[in-house]
Amino acid sequence: MKMKSVKDWNYVTSIGNRVDIECDGRHVLHIFILEDDLVRVLLKKDKGLRLDRTWCIAPEGDDGDWYGRDRLSTKGFSLPDYNIEIDGNRLRIMTDLLRLTVERPLRLDWEYKNDMGEWVTLASDRKNSAYMLGVKDDAVSHFMSRSLEDRYYGLGEKTGNLNRANKRYQMCNMDSMGYDAERTDPLYKHIPFYITQVNKVSYGIFYDNLATCWLDMGNELDNYHGYYRSYRAEDGDLDYYMIYGPTVLDVTKRYTRLTGRTALGPKWSLGFSGSTMHYTDANNAQEQLLQFVKLCRQHGIPCDSFQLSSGYTSINDKRYVFNWNYSKVPDPEKLAADFHQEGMRLAANIKPCLLQDHPRFAEVKEKGLFVKDSESNEPELSQFWDDEGSHLDFTNPETISWWMSNVTEQLLQKGIDSTWNDNNEFEIWDSNARCAGFGNEVPIKLIRPLQTLLMMRASFEAQMKYSEDTRPYLISRSGCAGMHRYAQTWSGDNSTSWKTLRYNIKMGLGMSLSGIYNLGHDVGGFSGERPEPELFARWVQNGIMHPRFTIHSWNDDGTVNEPWMYPEITPIVREAMTLRYRLMPYIYNVLWQAHDAYEPMLRPTFLDHEHDSRTFEECDDFLLGQDLLVASVVEKGQRYRDVYLPDNRDGWYDFHRHEWYGGGQTVTLPAPLEELPLLARAGSVIPTSSRIDYVDSSLDDQRQLLVFPFKGVGQRKITIFDDDGESFSYRQGDCLHVIIDLKCDNHSIELNISKSGSWSPAYQGFVLQLPMGERRPLFVNGIRYEAGGEFLLAEVS
Repeated sequence: MKMKSVKDWNYVTSIGNRVDIECDGRHVLHIFILEDDLVRVLLKKDKGLRLDRTWCIAPEGDDGDWYGRDRLSTKGFSLPDYNIEIDGNRLRIMTDLLRLTVERPLRLDWEYKNDMGEWVTLASDRKNSAYMLGVKDDAVSHFMSRSLEDRYYGLGEKTGNLNRANKRYQMCNMDSMGYDAERTDPLYKHIPFYITQVNKVSYGIFYDNLATCWLDMGNELDNYHGYYRSYRAEDGDLDYYMIYGPTVLDVTKRYTRLTGRTALGPKWSLGFSGSTMHYTDANNAQEQLLQFVKLCRQHGIPCDSFQLSSGYTSINDKRYVFNWNYSKVPDPEKLAADFHQEGMRLAANIKPCLLQDHPRFAEVKEKGLFVKDSESNEPELSQFWDDEGSHLDFTNPETISWWMSNVTEQLLQKGIDSTWNDNNEFEIWDSNARCAGFGNEVPIKLIRPLQTLLMMRASFEAQMKYSEDTRPYLISRSGCAGMHRYAQTWSGDNSTSWKTLRYNIKMGLGMSLSGIYNLGHDVGGFSGERPEPELFARWVQNGIMHPRFTIHSWNDDGTVNEPWMYPEITPIVREAMTLRYRLMPYIYNVLWQAHDAYEPMLRPTFLDHEHDSRTFEECDDFLLGQDLLVASVVEKGQRYRDVYLPDNRDGWYDFHRHEWYGGGQTVTLPAPLEELPLLARAGSVIPTSSRIDYVDSSLDDQRQLLVFPFKGVGQRKITIFDDDGESFSYRQGDCLHVIIDLKCDNHSIELNISKSGSWSPAYQGFVLQLPMGERRPLFVNGIRYEAGGEFLLAEVS
């Protein structure tokens, strides 16, 4: 691959919030000043674009047209005032927070304004050959300087440690079944976004390019260039966004605003979802599926849904999307009705590739709905499962219509509630295979992950159209930036091991820092040996503290990961799942915060405690929301768990025993096999439910508030969201916001509880619980209660 550096430049003009610079007499550099803390850099090779649209950028959740967003558009940004200074060798652009200096040879230096009003270095391109473009191809590269103290976070779904420093990663969506959670790369998702944290300040860079790319975070070393990091893409445009923090949390939230709002799925999507390939592969699939429902009831396992693996579409040993195998599932409508009667929903697996012997292959080919071969008008053929097949082209409006019609007719009209968009990596290795591009043909190598994004959108809109006032719930394995606007996801087909359990936690946190908040993992491990009882129990305990909680498997020995698979630990599994359902109001509120305020659901401990340097050390702990610290057990035989408590200046309570600990220290907590070590932040109020069954807001008639007060003086305002959990009525104010003002001193605990919104829940008030041993009197809306750890009834004013 032959590359040439971009060196010389000349200022041309400023048009609104865009500054244009000519480079080497043939290229154009656009600098867009979008926000005080957000600047975009676009280098147009030979003054043109490889792709003149983007689908990843959706400020404040505006999806825009199917055709895509004009790449030069600034719609949706505030476009602040800025200053520009120009001399012969330097150009400076200044907002209230950022200062960008363009130097010769072409190099960009970034500074931020500190609290003293001084400009301080934030980031810099390397001094030479910072921007390189392919000579005989369309490859692009960007090189930046790095410090040995830099910490790098994000990059979406990646294996290994949370800090990505000194590693090299590839973005190329792949079906990586059985991956090593510490080492395998690439995986299923394409998120070229990362956060740099150094010297108590943070910034993020997002490369808006869907071509296969590589990000080197310090693995590479070249004596001529000092320490640097790089972004290299095999094709596409060099187009990136610089996001200033100053904290990691600020960067993540700004990036998520840039790429879209997290979908607010129905409340039941947070319940336990069963799944296994075994049931739908069985000849009596319908009978086996109904047996799962009976066993849930028999063992007292709460469950909200089941995910139908692709065996329901099989002919012999192969799978054919939108084809029901009526010998396995004689009556899909009755199957759905039977599940619904028990309060459970069904999600059906769908795939975007038709095998060449698919019963409808000729029909789809005749309609021209496939991605085309690079050298002929025939559909491209790629390896898919145990045969070859052709991928649907979602940049063709007729394909979108065909897909939406089939989702409606083959699934939704039969009673299926949700779509499970699977095997959607679009592994098309004919890199110049042709996509319709909404009328402007484009090679697959430029937009491979886009096909996945549009597949999700087509499924989402089919569900919306079928039931307009019901919030869609989708699942997708693969994806790219913006996928969180439509779907919940998981870390793909993991393998069964203690190591996977540990590193899946880090994978989830990496995704969460990259704007993918609603996620989980295949609990118990998908492939390989079945989990031993202890590993399975610990995996369930970890899984219940993730937004997505699914047990899913395809074990080598034909066994099935089920809650009751080991009778000796079934009570432990049941107790963990009971805790999940008790915490459902809290988890739902965390999802609302993700949707409404762009707050990550899963949070590395440093995210809320950057002032505590020890929280940046690699660990296995994480926060669910801002108030629950989860210390999953990820080592065999461990019965005590050392936990470093972030210095939150207020301390933490053992959730189970109510013992208070000061932050900034390591404590040893009991970790018997039947218990997940869990802590609550002092100064928090955790809403819980007494309903340990499938989610139904009309039957959820008891609500508790677990009050973990400040030990001394403290004050905090907390808002808890609730609604019917199904509709869009919250947009018109038909919801409930419970506002709690918590004030503590040495003599009393005071709660002032009020509400807003027009929705009336089944519960009429709250039962309050204080930690055992708490003796301060409690005042609720001015009424005094002698606490002593007793339960106290409080009505909402």
